[in-house]
Amino acid sequence: MDLQKEKQEILNTVENRQPGADRVEITFYTDPLCCWSWAFEPQWRRLQFEYQDKLAIRNVMSGLLPSWKNYNDPMYSVSRPMQMGPVWLEASTTSGMPINDRIWVEDPPASSYPACIAVKCAELQSPFAGVVYLRLLREAVMLEGKNIAHQQVLTVIAKNLESNYPGLLDIEKFVADLTNDKGIDAFRTDWQEVQNRNINRFPTLIIRGLNKAPIMLTGYRPYTALVDAIKQISPTIEPFREAYSVDEYKQYWGSLTRREIEEIL
Repeated sequence: MDLQKEKQEILNTVENRQPGADRVEITFYTDPLCCWSWAFEPQWRRLQFEYQDKLAIRNVMSGLLPSWKNYNDPMYSVSRPMQMGPVWLEASTTSGMPINDRIWVEDPPASSYPACIAVKCAELQSPFAGVVYLRLLREAVMLEGKNIAHQQVLTVIAKNLESNYPGLLDIEKFVADLTNDKGIDAFRTDWQEVQNRNINRFPTLIIRGLNKAPIMLTGYRPYTALVDAIKQISPTIEPFREAYSVDEYKQYWGSLTRREIEEIL
């Protein structure tokens, strides 16, 4: 079985499917610079792997950090880059996911908007490209300490995606959309949705199904909370497959942290 091909086919079609008796729709509000979204990856990836085409997933970029000039997080008392480091350290300690918090001292990103726009530029070419690019962005900033507010870094990540998935991303179109109105307009639509729904903590999931009131989950949650929520929406839903083999899981996702492997064991 070609798991990479299978994953691409599922991700390319899943956004067009409607919720049904055994299928739910999840809108995932996130941001490439959100440490708690990175901390949430083990549970989120496991859910996507086990339920696959029974989930219709749509990613929405939030624009978490417009700029430091007008940024203030009263929950964590963060208004300067150096104050973000302890928040990332807390996310790492709580979740077990590795995080390079030194970036906020050594090379702090000025904004998350460029990264959000870059995700939408990849997504304009295909939903699968958007999903893969978002993950590569997270790895670049959270693991490697890369400043994903820089266009050069965003372009290198796009080239890495293309080398791993030949033909998936047109690099020239990607770079053009980073600077023309297409990428900005796509991100503006996401940002406006976030504002209209008054969503200000991330990650946030809105889970919908047929003839059920939507459920909103906000912040870092265990895997059991995700399963409980989708079963409230669709009581008959069952996993497509269980994540029982580390080798199969690695083949499906490609890159995994140790914490992500531990999630399925």
